Amino acid sequence: MIFFYLSTNPHYYYYDYLSPSLQQKSLFFLIRVIKDVYIEVMIDIVQFKIYAGNGGNGLVSFHREKFVPHGGPDGGDGGRGGNVYVRGNNKLSSLREYRDQQLRRSANGFPGGPNQRHGAAGEGIILDVPVGSIVYEVGEEGSEKTILADIDSNGLEIQIAKGGRGGHGNKYFTTSTRQAPSFAQKGQAGEKKTIQIELKLIADIGIIGLPNAGKSSLLTQWSRATPKVASYPFTTLDPELGVVELGYDSFVAADMPGLIEGASQGVGLGHDFLRHIERTEILV
Repeated sequence: MIFFYLSTNPHYYYYDYLSPSLQQKSLFFLIRVIKDVYIEVMIDIVQFKIYAGNGGNGLVSFHREKFVPHGGPDGGDGGRGGNVYVRGNNKLSSLREYRDQQLRRSANGFPGGPNQRHGAAGEGIILDVPVGSIVYEVGEEGSEKTILADIDSNGLEIQIAKGGRGGHGNKYFTTSTRQAPSFAQKGQAGEKKTIQIELKLIADIGIIGLPNAGKSSLLTQWSRATPKVASYPFTTLDPELGVVELGYDSFVAADMPGLIEGASQGVGLGHDFLRHIERTEILV
């Protein structure tokens, strides 16, 4: 008999054994648990904050050059802050990259320089997401959600947070009656948002039904997909996609986990995964 002590930190697992002959088996068992729980779980909803870059400040500067008296103001404008974009990538199948839910921030714009030099714009960031992802802006209380982007094709790129405008230098404020302004404008703050990304797989046909009804077996016969097939219920824990070839044509089929009575109350695997068949045209 072997006793396992699993800590709350997934990187540390301790075990104590009563039979040395079972030590190797216990290690294989732990590796399988880690693989099933922390590697193969599909992440289809994440929430985190994004900050677009602030605009650079304008500069207060006066021209200084030999043989050029009364050079006047020459402070340049600040650069625009970086934007935040989201882009569809058909090589991704989940939102695992964002499971840490850490803040994503683009660069601030650079301040203006003397001799009317304009500050450089801040570098934006691009968040790659699977095709079929929907990006929402979440309200302060978390109840209201507004759609910012619906990524339904590969390479589609949409701006979801705008960087702040750069401030004007003192040269900008020169007029006939104010020839030597000694002030400049600060850069505008970039947009700050809390976003939620929800993945809804794009498939032509969704396969739904009771556990052990043969859904995975059907997908295996239709396509080259290799979903897990076994004689016990709830073998499929996450949606599986397969491309079905029909001569010169093809379609994508999605195998859903099993549904049982009471799934809406959390019985079995629940029914949250049904979001992945909202875009399908046919249900089998």
